[in-house]
Amino acid sequence: MLLASGNQAYRRYLDELGGQNDKIAEVAVFGWRQKTLCPILLSLASASGLNASLSSHGNRVCDRVEDLQRMSSLVSTSHLQLAAFALGTVGWILCTVSMGIVEWRVWHVDNTTVISSGIAWVGIWKVCFITYLHVSPGYKEQFCHKFSGYDSSIPHEIYAAQGLLLIAMCMGLLGLTATIFALRNVCMGIAYKTLITRFFLVGGFFYILAGLCVLIPVSWNFYSVTHNQSIAFPPSYYMPSSPAAQEAGAAIPIGIVAVILLLLSGTFCLSYRFPVTANTITES
Repeated sequence: MLLASGNQAYRRYLDELGGQNDKIAEVAVFGWRQKTLCPILLSLASASGLNASLSSHGNRVCDRVEDLQRMSSLVSTSHLQLAAFALGTVGWILCTVSMGIVEWRVWHVDNTTVISSGIAWVGIWKVCFITYLHVSPGYKEQFCHKFSGYDSSIPHEIYAAQGLLLIAMCMGLLGLTATIFALRNVCMGIAYKTLITRFFLVGGFFYILAGLCVLIPVSWNFYSVTHNQSIAFPPSYYMPSSPAAQEAGAAIPIGIVAVILLLLSGTFCLSYRFPVTANTITES
């Protein structure tokens, strides 16, 4: 497709020149497909006494051939990195979703006087439950109490999840930015070897760091759930100190999927190898 569009563009250019020689179009199209023959074709054109306009245009054609082949070589070796960008985007979105929803731990309680449904949701920012009592102004059915930074009763894994997920969201965004910049250079055929490789490496590093920052709180909270650990909530939370049973909420499997996608994205970015066939520019 790329060669076909190049052939058409070249023929249109010849038409604008006035169609000085139809055979030149055929030779140039052949040279377009065979970059190694460009110097030979230009030498033959010069020896045949073709005018300077066609000779100059032939040089531009060969330069364009080189650019297209460089672009094709770069794109053909960056399919995994394009997949890394897609997976990293989905992983970053899932990381943000898991941070925002409240269903990290699902508590089943016996006393339904206040917690009418018998189920409470403990997140990393607040605790919520359904109640038919007017337990607080402004809350008639669903009561939520946000965690305060001064509540010593809140376990460490919840506060650790708050900080680590914020870091993960920032790291994932930086990884996406670095990957976008590297892919932009690839798609434009800019063969700055150190620049493209460096940004893929930086993006991979940020992806992996983001994945680890999500993995720690997800694993820590899942451990607390499986061991049915209690939380000594203050009376203002209207929560029992321990549940009858608890299970992992939706945020934990979402976080696990985010970890997998982010780690895969980082691995794909770190595996990038600059094509040796491309004419490289080592200066960044």
